[in-house]
Amino acid sequence: MKSVLLFVCLATVALARPQLEEVVEWVRDERVQEEDGSFNVQFELTNGHAETAIGSVGENGQVNMEGSYQFVDPNGNLIEVRYIANEFGFQPQSDFLPVAPPAPAHVAELLRIAEEQRAAGITFEKK
Repeated sequence: MKSVLLFVCLATVALARPQLEEVVEWVRDERVQEEDGSFNVQFELTNGHAETAIGSVGENGQVNMEGSYQFVDPNGNLIEVRYIANEFGFQPQSDFLPVAPPAPAHVAELLRIAEEQRAAGITFEKK
């Protein structure tokens, strides 16, 4: 009985010990910063994470960016997201992003009616 209890205690301690975390190292790290505010960044890590970004100054002084990033999800899938970020906001594109279901057929008819009402000058007051 004592040996079973000792075995259970040792097994519990072994399972409770902290697991070693993965060591991640840099594979590539390239950065260029220009005087006009534009930049180019590319980096890659040994765990599959990588990022590329090209930035430029927009017409209204904002920073416009275009790039992509990738990582490996917990299931081992390589996830890649391409994006544009400018005066219209952050616009990601990826096969892994959720997609909203299509609007019901009657919504197009309601939008058409609303447009006709606006064109005819019909307005509704908010209360």
